[in-house]
Amino acid sequence: MTDDKKLTLLGHLKELRQRLLKSVIAVAITTVISFFFFEHILNFLKVPAGNIELIFIEMTEGLGTYMRVCLVSGIILAMPYLMYHFLMFVTPALTRREKKMVFLILPWIILMFVGGIYFGYQYLIPPATKFLLSFGAEIAEPQIRIGNYVTFVARLLLAIGLAFELPVVTTFLARIGVISSKWLADRRRVMIIFAFILGAIITPTIDPINQSIVAGTLILLYEMSIWLAKLVQRKEPREVVPVPSPASHE
Repeated sequence: MTDDKKLTLLGHLKELRQRLLKSVIAVAITTVISFFFFEHILNFLKVPAGNIELIFIEMTEGLGTYMRVCLVSGIILAMPYLMYHFLMFVTPALTRREKKMVFLILPWIILMFVGGIYFGYQYLIPPATKFLLSFGAEIAEPQIRIGNYVTFVARLLLAIGLAFELPVVTTFLARIGVISSKWLADRRRVMIIFAFILGAIITPTIDPINQSIVAGTLILLYEMSIWLAKLVQRKEPREVVPVPSPASHE
């Protein structure tokens, strides 16, 4: 490995460390803020399930749930900032104009992420909880642990919120010439299969209707990504600045 490559690798590792540190600090700040609104957040999460009565059976479960709710809320609040650092790290060769585009898409990142959470909150959690609570209710009274419920809701909301970022990220990458609409279209069949697999993983029920809703949403988002990529993609290949070899300096 040449000295130039070592310096480049060290530079990337240093940048990664800095961006990770900033992201952790941001999540820590938003998590602390969430502590002051814990009861409101928990009540908000309980609404789709009909404000069910939750219990805990372990001494540390209440505290663990408190921390989990605040941490997930902190991640959601810090998501635009996290996505910004992610885009800036994975696209280090951006021009100054392209870096400005990152700031322009931040509102869309927020909008789509909130839209994904709203979709999960309104259309996925209610039928999923209804199915789970009604299954076996004729033989036993369901008593739901607060830790189990919070984990279920938080995982679903985060997964759907991140899935809704797909059109924004692909549009940005297509605009700077990293991918194209043809590249996305050629992988449509693989994405359809992956959507149903991911739908089965995200949806914690065996109900095919809920799984199909998630899979259909992911496929629709992917089709939207193809259309947006075709709309904004570069007409000419992106210029790549050649890196001089060590021999050229001799």
